[in-house]
Amino acid sequence: MSRDMQAANLAEIGDQMVRIVGFFEGEFAGGTVRLWTGDIGTNFVWDGKEWAGAGTLLGFSNIEETNDVVASGISVSLSGVPVDMVAIAIAESEQNAPGTLWIGFMSEDWELVADPDLIFSGLLDVPTIEDGADTCMVTISYESQLIDLQREREWRYTNESQQVLYPGDKGFEYVTSIQNKTVNWGKD
Repeated sequence: MSRDMQAANLAEIGDQMVRIVGFFEGEFAGGTVRLWTGDIGTNFVWDGKEWAGAGTLLGFSNIEETNDVVASGISVSLSGVPVDMVAIAIAESEQNAPGTLWIGFMSEDWELVADPDLIFSGLLDVPTIEDGADTCMVTISYESQLIDLQREREWRYTNESQQVLYPGDKGFEYVTSIQNKTVNWGKD
């Protein structure tokens, strides 16, 4: 799949010195988390939002792109998480919460060359924890929204299902009462 990138970002890729930065935004129970790959403790303002620097502690898995319609995912990991914060990380993770990843390029004076390009948007799948002596690594998997095409649809033509979509609608009110009804067609 060809990806449309901004011209300034494409030009930056060809330079001798490339300064690549990643921006991650994820929704969690306690609110939105915005991290970037800048130095720890440095905040960066982009898109009117403040992004906290996570440095080399923030990592991303390989991002796979194909010409096929495939639901591929990514993993976002944060290492150096104190052991006592692991329970909070798990409790804050909500399945199917959105997560987005952008890639950008910095100039020599550490300013964005152009707005970062969106490289992944998906839904939170599962968090995993790798325990260490004093710190842990929390890895959160995100799946492409195409994964939803593989899920089974458990929907029936019943009054209960109809009430979920359209409360108060009486279109399927008598469906269960006619399921086993014998209708004699063409007889007296």
